[in-house]
Amino acid sequence: MSTPSYDVYGIGNAMVDTEYKVEDSFLSANRIEKGRMTLVDADFMQRLVDSLHDGQGLSPSRKCSGGSAANTMIATQSFGSSSFYSCKLAPDDTGRFFHADLTSTGVNSLPLSENNEGVSGRCVVLITPDAQRSMNTNLGISESLSVHEVDELALRNSRFLYVEGYLCTSPTGRAAAIRCREIAEQNNIETSITLSDTSMVEFFRNELEAMLGNGVDHLFCNEEEALSWAKTDRLDIAITELKDIARFLNVTLGAKGSMVIEPHGQKYLPGYEVAPKDTTGAGDIYAGACLHGWASGMSAEDSAKLGNYTAAQLITRFGARFDSVGEYQKLKHQLRAN
Repeated sequence: MSTPSYDVYGIGNAMVDTEYKVEDSFLSANRIEKGRMTLVDADFMQRLVDSLHDGQGLSPSRKCSGGSAANTMIATQSFGSSSFYSCKLAPDDTGRFFHADLTSTGVNSLPLSENNEGVSGRCVVLITPDAQRSMNTNLGISESLSVHEVDELALRNSRFLYVEGYLCTSPTGRAAAIRCREIAEQNNIETSITLSDTSMVEFFRNELEAMLGNGVDHLFCNEEEALSWAKTDRLDIAITELKDIARFLNVTLGAKGSMVIEPHGQKYLPGYEVAPKDTTGAGDIYAGACLHGWASGMSAEDSAKLGNYTAAQLITRFGARFDSVGEYQKLKHQLRAN
């Protein structure tokens, strides 16, 4: 029997995302920093959920398997490429929900281990009327993701590696990310990583640098992360510095679109004017579109155009991903038609 091969192998934290619509006053009352991802302990998570249900009487607007890299792998798969995802789950209700939901999208992964002790990761996403999302994450068992969750055979039979920058916060997760990069480099697999969030750049820079090693083939970041990395307010300076650690850069600019930086030059690709409701997952689907584009032979520019277009459509609704594979395919065909 031949070994399965994949277009993209991803690794990251497994989260079940639950989203709530709140007012800015709720963030202030609970001392939650707006627009950021904040790691919280189990006690804070329980108090937050209790406050949402009891004090506010709110019901979640959406619940789905998530985590940044998981969203990206689901997008890559749904656009038409094959993907494999490594993560760590507990055999609890949250873990079983995540695994079943991920599998339903077609993404391949290791079976759910009944021997893992702990609780699966959760993320409560608070969405304010201006469409900003403030993420409160309890990693749970994801914090102990390690090299034991790396499927080396699947990785060696993949074309691209995609690493979630959030892994920098965990020593074992960071070690797993580094091991994946080393395997990829040894097997001529193109490496890609996302900086994930400005807080990762600000508080875990040394750990991110360890994950990046001597550099990667592709780097994803948004404008704020790029500026924070270079400690500057000029994007051109930030790009020059980031080019030292990646051959290709994709820098997202929010509503303005994105920039593609290649060894021979750079290109600005405008965004699409929409009325945003929820910006959760915009960067994740952008990365998934680019990875699919590269795997299917599209140019870097056309891949980024697909990323811009699908991210713009995603933020007009609530949730970090679309409900079905058909929606991803429909958007891809719409862009081609235009």
